[in-house]
Amino acid sequence: MTTPALTCQELVELVTDYLDGALNPRIAEAFETHLQVCPGCERYVEQFRGTIAAVGRLRSEDLSAGTQAAVMDAFRGFRHPGPSAAG
Repeated sequence: MTTPALTCQELVELVTDYLDGALNPRIAEAFETHLQVCPGCERYVEQFRGTIAAVGRLRSEDLSAGTQAAVMDAFRGFRHPGPSAAG
């Protein structure tokens, strides 16, 4: 079975699943293949990793009440687009 090709948009939609190790092996391979040929997406994934590393060090007490409320509002408004290619 051949590895499917991913578009940049598909890669962006799958980045958190990839970083969590939640993609099936075929899709993970397609993700990594895309990174090898697309410097823009490679840079995007590295920036995403850096953001996770920086935010992962934050404690809730490091954020003002207003910032905490804004983050919670953003997550409440998030709607998943539907099934992903991860399964």
